[in-house]
Amino acid sequence: MTDFSYTILIPLIPIFFFLIIGLTGHKMKPIISGLIGTTGLSIAAILSYFTAYQYFFNTEKIDGAYQKILAFNTVWINFTDKLHVDMGVLLDPISVMMLIVVTTISLMVHIYSLGYMKGEKGFARFYAFLSLFSFSMLGLVLATNIFQMYIFWELVGVSSFLLIGFYYEKPSAVSASKKAFIVTRFADLGFLIGILILSFNTGTFDFISLTDIHGTAIASGSGIAFMGLSTMTWSLIFVFIGGAGKSAMFPLHIWLPDAMEGPTPVSALIHAATMVVAGVYLVARLFPVYAISAPDGLTVVAYVGSFSSLFAAVIACTQYDIKRVLAFSTMSQIGYMMVGVGVSRYGGHEGLGFMASMFHLFTHAMFKALLFLGAGAIIHAVHSNVMTDMGGLRKYLPITHITFLIACLTIAGVPFLSAFFSKDEILTAAFHHNKLIFFVQLFVAGLTAFYMFRLYFRIFWNRDTHYHHTPHEAPLTMSIPLMFLAVASIFAGYIPFSKLVTSDGLPLEAHIEWIVAIPSIIVGLLGISIAFVMYKKETTIPQKIGSSFKLLYVGAFNKFYFDEIYLFVTKKIIFNYISRPVAWFDRHVVDATMDGIAWITNAVSFRIKGLQSGQVQQYAFVFVSSAILLGILFIYLFSI
Repeated sequence: MTDFSYTILIPLIPIFFFLIIGLTGHKMKPIISGLIGTTGLSIAAILSYFTAYQYFFNTEKIDGAYQKILAFNTVWINFTDKLHVDMGVLLDPISVMMLIVVTTISLMVHIYSLGYMKGEKGFARFYAFLSLFSFSMLGLVLATNIFQMYIFWELVGVSSFLLIGFYYEKPSAVSASKKAFIVTRFADLGFLIGILILSFNTGTFDFISLTDIHGTAIASGSGIAFMGLSTMTWSLIFVFIGGAGKSAMFPLHIWLPDAMEGPTPVSALIHAATMVVAGVYLVARLFPVYAISAPDGLTVVAYVGSFSSLFAAVIACTQYDIKRVLAFSTMSQIGYMMVGVGVSRYGGHEGLGFMASMFHLFTHAMFKALLFLGAGAIIHAVHSNVMTDMGGLRKYLPITHITFLIACLTIAGVPFLSAFFSKDEILTAAFHHNKLIFFVQLFVAGLTAFYMFRLYFRIFWNRDTHYHHTPHEAPLTMSIPLMFLAVASIFAGYIPFSKLVTSDGLPLEAHIEWIVAIPSIIVGLLGISIAFVMYKKETTIPQKIGSSFKLLYVGAFNKFYFDEIYLFVTKKIIFNYISRPVAWFDRHVVDATMDGIAWITNAVSFRIKGLQSGQVQQYAFVFVSSAILLGILFIYLFSI
């Protein structure tokens, strides 16, 4: 059997370089700290690729299925013989796949940032935070148990907070980082409750025990009902709340657009390819438990994902900040992944949606990171995020133009680029399991093609904008990651994913179902065509359509006022009717009681402090007087 014990180095290398850069970065030239961080991720990426090759091609299977390998494990906290929290490395198809995703995108971001962040104040700090994030994400995907995952889940939240708020002198960046941190903490409370209920039912935190379909843990709690659902179902719904918060699913999505306040490479790393897919990975990690013990939980996942996908796509059609368009696109595409998992069941062709979801996670990482890094190159050239300040950039940014176009074609599902294969497998799974969700997602496919080419045409065609300075192509350190990711976006779909990552570890026969693919291609091309007519050249068509559907347009442009709704609920209801009464009770009852006890104690002390005057004459007088009184008392008592 292949020895995988070295894999513990994959997460340890980034944390080592985090400490090196964090402690000594201020003493070295900024570029040196960047090169050190990039070197560390390069080593981690090489080890990850070697691990993937060894696991998928040189490891013995059990009954034709890829096995779960405990490459490293140590007991951290021991509650009982069965219930303990371990720290270790678990290798299986989805964790190995995520190793490739995390290290590849992180390495591209490290290389890209050498050019994009050049001259920025806090350059070394930025690379230290990137290394911390990479460590946290790698620890999350390699977790051997759900409590280890929760610990690294929170570390990912901290890393996100630090990176979103990197420009800490900007009030908007500080607010965005706090918003992301607070919203995801509420979601993570649900995750923690789910963990506690799940571990109480099953008696274990361990993923291998939890997902063993022949074990006792997976059937625990299935027969105990509360409000019509088993306790296992409730626990997994709570777990999904944590995943929905991290993956910006409705209604916990409000933090994602504001998170664009961070540097653009951060958007590519955290909010396109790695952190936001952690929720999908969480559901996938516990998928056998969902599918066998809590199918109702998967139904919740599917409907939340489907609605989130549609909701975000509609909003993306109206936004003008290019990074916000991509942010809502991310939310929509993650909704697709949730749909794939939600409509799937365990084993065989029933697991098509699971495989398709993981496949789309993989391809999405490549083309969405390419879109964000391409957006960074555009912002670097014109010093603006707003597409109304752009136009005709294809003449100035040829490499960015071609790579961005490849990413747009890919996300639009154009044959035969990578997302065509992964997205259509999700649509096929939905078609066979839930026709309503299928038609919603088919409509979303058309919207996706429309808003992405709206973005493309307004940036690179439309009108010839007169820029204050001539835009120029990004430096080589930024262009190389763009070209690499463009190639990955084209060819990632040709990986035999159905042979490698499936719901039960067994190879799955997957093929293009043209009854689904043809409508998908048609709506995608229709979306591109509408965007071409409306935005390739400057016309009045968008304004006319916006006026015709004014209510919908204004609502979508303002993100359906969910930020305002949250502010109203928190400030007007929670603060006024819950927080203020609690504060009054705390101040006038709790504090007043403590103050009263202190006042009484002080008053009594003041009255009796004379008894401890320190004067010997007074003590002698009291002693003699007391002795005489006691003597008189004894004589009186004995004389009765």
